[in-house]
Amino acid sequence: MLDLITLGRASVDLYGAQVGGRLEDMGTFRKYIGGSPTNIAAGTARLGLRSGLITRVGDEHMGRFIREELVREGVDVRGVRTDPERLTALVLLGIRDTEQFPLIFYRENCADMALCEDDIDPALIAEARCVVATGTHLSHPRTEAAVLRALHLAREAGARTALDIDYRPNLWGLSGHGDGENRFIAAPSVTERLQATLPLFDLIVGTEEEFHIAGGSTDTRAALCAVRSLSDATLVCKRGPMGAVAFDGDIGERLEDGLSGPGFPVEVYNVLGAGDGFMSGLLRGWLRDEGWQAALTYANACGAFAVSRHGCAPAYPTWEELDFFLERGVTTPALRHDPELEALHWSTTRKGDWPELRVFAFDHRAQLEEIADAAGARAHIGRFKELCLDAVEQVAAGRPGYGLLCDGRLGRDALHRAAGQGLWIGRPVEWPGSRPLELEPELGADCGGLAEWPLEHVVKVLCYCHPEDAQAMRAAQEATLTRLFEACRRNRLEMLLEVIPSKVGRVDDDTTARLIQRFYDIGIRPDWWKLEPLASDGAWRSCCAVITRNDPHCRGIVVLGLDASHDALQSSFDAAAQHPLVRGFAVGRTIFSAAARDWFAGRLSDSDAVADMARRYGALCASWDRARQRATG
Repeated sequence: MLDLITLGRASVDLYGAQVGGRLEDMGTFRKYIGGSPTNIAAGTARLGLRSGLITRVGDEHMGRFIREELVREGVDVRGVRTDPERLTALVLLGIRDTEQFPLIFYRENCADMALCEDDIDPALIAEARCVVATGTHLSHPRTEAAVLRALHLAREAGARTALDIDYRPNLWGLSGHGDGENRFIAAPSVTERLQATLPLFDLIVGTEEEFHIAGGSTDTRAALCAVRSLSDATLVCKRGPMGAVAFDGDIGERLEDGLSGPGFPVEVYNVLGAGDGFMSGLLRGWLRDEGWQAALTYANACGAFAVSRHGCAPAYPTWEELDFFLERGVTTPALRHDPELEALHWSTTRKGDWPELRVFAFDHRAQLEEIADAAGARAHIGRFKELCLDAVEQVAAGRPGYGLLCDGRLGRDALHRAAGQGLWIGRPVEWPGSRPLELEPELGADCGGLAEWPLEHVVKVLCYCHPEDAQAMRAAQEATLTRLFEACRRNRLEMLLEVIPSKVGRVDDDTTARLIQRFYDIGIRPDWWKLEPLASDGAWRSCCAVITRNDPHCRGIVVLGLDASHDALQSSFDAAAQHPLVRGFAVGRTIFSAAARDWFAGRLSDSDAVADMARRYGALCASWDRARQRATG
């Protein structure tokens, strides 16, 4: 069963990254999913509800983006149809100041406005406990017919129904393309269309202006009374910074007479999408029958997150984040600058799941240059890395849980080819062998080069460090890593931190754990750790305990190889696999060294090199799987 199905708009939002200027002057944009029903589907999924969406998208890159993002959010997409004739809707929007949020809707004959009755699957509607409609799709006879069919099917099945009025005058044809920011134009024809559907709903939600259009009066109480005369639904009126009120019976003399939940004193940074966040929280409480005070509390809190962050759907909290916020409260009005909240938001909204990870690491640069130079074949390093990728693809065979480490300087073609295949992709940024740590020149002094990276790439950095490092060495390396970590978060990229203390000094059971704790102490929270094989089970327990205590949402640990033999790696796998936080391995030279020497020297063909590396990589994958199976019984 689904908790809810939303239906209607689905678009790609291109959000201006610059704040405080005209939309005309914004130079870069961030891409998010958008459209009220799409936002609500994603927002409720983050809060633990089982949500689905009925809409149409184009048969192109943007349509695939919406579908893939919804799947990553956990939204059921069986009702998302691909329209071969129309383009996916697009919205350009930005933040001018606390009052102005310019936006342009590109919706001329867009895919979602072609939604029709035939797109409504009775079997899918029968699975839902609630159907949620939004106002825009009542603006056209074809889409209105689709909405009405879904509502009637839902009511026949005993499901709940809800309306987010979601009034945009220019989407009803009442104003021009440049008037997307306008929230209210009185129009009797719109009021008539809305009022014809109001008896079909159990819950009706809108701002004061939206109830004005639904009720046909600019007096809010009079408008609510008019809606009440047509519907027994619970009416929830959003009042901006004054919170919201719910009326499940008669409308009181004052709006304050309605049911309410606490508000949250946060900075208003971006109001776009706040209503969809509010609706997501409200539906969580309503569909779980938690009472209106709880539902309005969730709704107000989700709205607070939305107005204090960039973007619509990406700003909405997960249930764990919301629960933490409600327990702790507001510590800084600008929630996007709250370190605890941002860390929790990041770690609970990351996409993808990697319970096991088997990585072929061929990001080596200095080692491969040495091998290639011995044969006078440095120009062929890029080609060899493509053969390494061939080996990964052969072993992975389209299955999840496999990946690669490859650089962008010598392995650019392989790196580009690996994109979009479902592989885990790590990419190094450190200058090989540097101590103190230096980064690849292509990143720039402020790590600005990360802005060019695909979002699926994981930033991998190797640091040779030790708890007993001299103060000057420690300070230099920590400054570089801090700058890199902040750039990763700024560019929405995951980070893998590899630490190797054994190349610097003597190690014992506490050495690596002390290093890890130090990085957490200075505010670096990698998504992944890459560690050398540890000397004892006690050392593994210490590291796992430190990571879990500081970041219970850490992706996990992968074990590196250090050019060890297969037998030595099997022993290290057996020790590491005892600990669930260790997800797998990232090994390179053990797999490629022999093939590289013979291939660069001309003694091995392309196909034979791939076969040799695939055999070694596959054997290591099997060794890891056996170790994990033994560890888990």
